[in-house]
Amino acid sequence: MVWTLELASKLEDAPWPATKDELLDYASRTGAPIEVIENLNELEDEEEIYESIEDLWPDFPSKDDFFFNEEEY
Repeated sequence: MVWTLELASKLEDAPWPATKDELLDYASRTGAPIEVIENLNELEDEEEIYESIEDLWPDFPSKDDFFFNEEEY
């Protein structure tokens, strides 16, 4: 399973919390790239509830990981 910021952004508006099936349904309805659907298909637990993209991609970068200071603008 390989996530990038671009792929993860396709799930930004997903109906969190969600199960694997709900995420797959959302991804297919919104026309997400095939890579997103392949990544979701690789999830093992069908019944697990995912609270956010961080549950799928633990290394998901947060705002703190960037050096952009919003207060400057």
